Amino acid sequence: MGLTTTKAPYIEQAVSNGEMYIEQPYELYSADNHATWQRLYARMQDHWARYANQRFLDGLETLCFEPTHVPRLEDVNRFMAPRTGFRAKAVSGFVPAFDFFDCLSRREFPTTITIRDGQSLDYLPEPDIFHDIAGHVPMHTDPAFAETLVRFGACAHLAADMVRDMSDREERRRRLSSIQNALQRFFWFTVEFGLMRDASGQRVTVYGSGLLSSYGEIVHSVESPTVQRYPLQLEWVINQHFEIDHYQPLLFIVDSFDQLYEQVATLEAWMKAGKLDYVTPGWRDMSQADVESFLEASLRPR
Repeated sequence: MGLTTTKAPYIEQAVSNGEMYIEQPYELYSADNHATWQRLYARMQDHWARYANQRFLDGLETLCFEPTHVPRLEDVNRFMAPRTGFRAKAVSGFVPAFDFFDCLSRREFPTTITIRDGQSLDYLPEPDIFHDIAGHVPMHTDPAFAETLVRFGACAHLAADMVRDMSDREERRRRLSSIQNALQRFFWFTVEFGLMRDASGQRVTVYGSGLLSSYGEIVHSVESPTVQRYPLQLEWVINQHFEIDHYQPLLFIVDSFDQLYEQVATLEAWMKAGKLDYVTPGWRDMSQADVESFLEASLRPR
């Protein structure tokens, strides 16, 4: 059984103990777990070469993944930390929204250590180590992208500060829910499912981890005539709800990570101006646990 997603006693025990941040017990990975990593990694090679952003490809080379074995996070961090200060941080599963953002602001990336069942390579509703390490982490070796993540993570602290002095708890909750909807939509349409023009400006490439870790959707995102692709428009992104259980019909394109960084700066300015207080409600609103994580943060002393 090893460390197979939804079937790992080690994770179940950690969750039962209330442990969010854990160690990676590498010896628990089974031969099947390593074989699944090998299959996932091998079949993405041609797709990455054809569709991935060059910064991602550079990151893969930097990290020196072992194609036949699940990576050790300590090895990943040994290659990554000297370049951008980012480190993969093992977690037992769900990380409340504020804590996730806070990790990013401290150059830590919450990383799932389980790997999907080898019988279900194509779709997994929850993240696994292939999504987190092969999809996300190569981008964290790029300084411009890393700085964008750090600034984006700091938005959580700004959100908590924005409501800290509000006496009406329900209004504080409503306002935080709206802000968090805006933040999670921005993350979804950029970090998870973002597209970027290449240096020539003529070709669209992929930098979003949800696409980079999906054998089918990375092709669909660039090639399919059914996908709507538009230049990133912040007012549209923060008011656009999304669904997670099918290929995305709408994607946004940026020209560079400098542009993405400036979009985060605009997001901050809009938050301060109250423009995120009434974004469009959607199918995937803020969970109770996420709300509570922000409420608790807003009650802490500055």
